[in-house]
Amino acid sequence: MFAPGHLGELTRLVPFEMVDDVLTATGRTQSRVRLLPARVVVYLLLAGCLFAELGYRQVWSKLTSGLRGLPIASPALRQARQRLGPRPVRALFDLLRGPAATSATQARWHGLLLTVIDGTTLVVADSPANTGRYTKHRCTNGSSGYPQLRLSALLTCGTRSVIDAVFDPVSVGELDQARTLTRSLQPGMLLLADRNYAAADLLATIAATGAHLLIRAKANRRLPMIARLPDGSWLSKIGALTVRIVEARISITTTAGTHTGDYRLITTLLDPHTHPAAALIRIYHERWEIETAYLELKSSILAGRVLRARTPDGIDQEIHALLIVYQLLRTAMADATDSQPGLDPDRASFTTALNTARDQIVHAAGVIADAVIDLVGVIGAQVLANLSPERRLRTKTRMIKRSNSKYQARGPNIDRHSYKATTSIDVINPDP
Repeated sequence: MFAPGHLGELTRLVPFEMVDDVLTATGRTQSRVRLLPARVVVYLLLAGCLFAELGYRQVWSKLTSGLRGLPIASPALRQARQRLGPRPVRALFDLLRGPAATSATQARWHGLLLTVIDGTTLVVADSPANTGRYTKHRCTNGSSGYPQLRLSALLTCGTRSVIDAVFDPVSVGELDQARTLTRSLQPGMLLLADRNYAAADLLATIAATGAHLLIRAKANRRLPMIARLPDGSWLSKIGALTVRIVEARISITTTAGTHTGDYRLITTLLDPHTHPAAALIRIYHERWEIETAYLELKSSILAGRVLRARTPDGIDQEIHALLIVYQLLRTAMADATDSQPGLDPDRASFTTALNTARDQIVHAAGVIADAVIDLVGVIGAQVLANLSPERRLRTKTRMIKRSNSKYQARGPNIDRHSYKATTSIDVINPDP
């Protein structure tokens, strides 16, 4: 009865003992051994995120397809998930979240762990229970077809590991969620964020954790100049917080021409000698790591699908399971790239790791480690064998080349190509 409770090779990262301890701590260990023990239900929820296109009955078939010869039951999956509740999956996520252990230099800058925060929305099933908590988005034609929720995450750059995450109805703003996520900031971190997060009280809250920040600000925001610094940046005050302002003009040149834009950044790194202005501008580009992470969650794993669960407790289960699976895949990828010193974690293919993990579940392979533990494993070996080329600078990465709706098409003359680009950065020395 416990045999279907596995996650293929990823079981090594979330072993039976860990799941059993979580079930004991949350009081969800079954009083008697059922056809579907609580441990197996946890792995079913995790496997469901790897096979987001399938119903749970089909996911169960994937878990049991490699167990031929064993008398496998056909249990009631819905009742088992309801009986488990969201607490064990939430507690398991709390155990697994955090920066991946890595020697990759891309994860740190001047000794600081690069982190990034941002929010996104997910679509949930349109059921009476869900719409009682999660509202539909209002639009000119009434409302959207499905309710939505807002998810905000704090990630590390490079490995894109999940440090912390929260989700709420869309009525809760990104800034409110960011204030909650500051609980996971600590000294030795550098937080990157877009200009939505430059609110004075939030900056003070972030600085109070001991972490440093590098956040974009609106160009028309009035900030007093206290002192000029030799690299062209200058000191200012936002409330009681002393900050450094870096202004730069970034020019991107492609075969289609040159585009120029101005950036203004706020940071608590006040020394221009140890943290030059031009270097801060360049490292801020790493903020886009979280956009790629959300692409992997919403497009690669979910493929744009609506979440399955039809109750708020089920949504709680499913989102934490989704975050756990993403963390496990990212950990396996970091272990693989770390086996080759100097290899940039960005070159690891997420879809390769995802599809290999799926195959390992179908074959029930690699569930128990051999006497000699191989940190790379089958998933890591496939990642290393299918490395992406080194990333080059591109422009217009968000352009849709083929519109999926006639209402999104914007005419035949829209240029939908992505060009090779070169960039130049000039720090602006403002007038006093």
